[in-house]
Amino acid sequence: MKKIVVFTGSGVSAESGLKTFRDSDGLWENYRIEDVATPQAWNRNRSMVLEFYNLRRKQVLQTKPNAAHFALAHLEEKYDVQIITQNIDDLHERAGSAKVLHLHGEILKSRSSTDHRLVYDIKGSEIKEGEKCEKGSQLRPHIVWFGEMVPELENAARLVSLADIFIVIGTSLLVYPAAGLVDYASPESEKYFIDPNATENLEDQFIIIKEKAGTGVPVLTEQLLNRLK
Repeated sequence: MKKIVVFTGSGVSAESGLKTFRDSDGLWENYRIEDVATPQAWNRNRSMVLEFYNLRRKQVLQTKPNAAHFALAHLEEKYDVQIITQNIDDLHERAGSAKVLHLHGEILKSRSSTDHRLVYDIKGSEIKEGEKCEKGSQLRPHIVWFGEMVPELENAARLVSLADIFIVIGTSLLVYPAAGLVDYASPESEKYFIDPNATENLEDQFIIIKEKAGTGVPVLTEQLLNRLK
C-alpha cells in the first residue's frame, strides 16, 4: 500500500470558519500575537492567555470538518495516509483521519507549565486559573508558542521522507521551521501543492492545484483513488 503524507496549514481550517493564525492586520481574533502566543505573554498575563484560548477552544468545538477534511479521510480506503498539520484543532480526527501528527499542539488538551510530558484532555471548553497538574503547576494550553521548540519536528521530517506521495494544502510555506519539511521529501515522490495563492516558483517542486482546499482536495482524492480501481 502506497504511503501518502499530507501537510496541512491554516487554509484547511479556514474553510470551516476558523480564523487564520495571522491576518493582514497582525491580529488574531482581535489580539496581538505577542500578547497571547509567547512564553513571555504567559508569564506577563496568564489570565489573558487562558481567556484567549478558552474562546478559541469554544469556537473549535462549534466548528465542523469541511470537504477537504473528509476527502483526506476517504483516501485511507486505498492508501496508508499520514496527516501532519500545523493546525491546533481536531477537525482531521473528527472527519475520520486515523493518523494525525500535530506540529503546533492541540487546543483541546492542556499540559503542565513545568513538565511538557504531562498532557491532559480538557473536560469542557476551559482551562481555569488554579487548575494544576499532578506536580502542582498551573495547566496551560497544549500549544507550541512562538519562541518554543517544536518537539514533533524530527518525527514529522522522518514521515515526510517515507512518502510515495506528498501533498501540501493551505499553507504559505513561509513559516519556519515547519516549512522546511518539504526538503525531506524524496526526489522520487509525487508532490502536489493545493492553495489558491500558490506561486509559480513552486512549479519546479510540485504539481500545482490553484484551488481552495474544499475544492482542490476532493478532486485530487478522486484522481488518486481512481488509479487503484
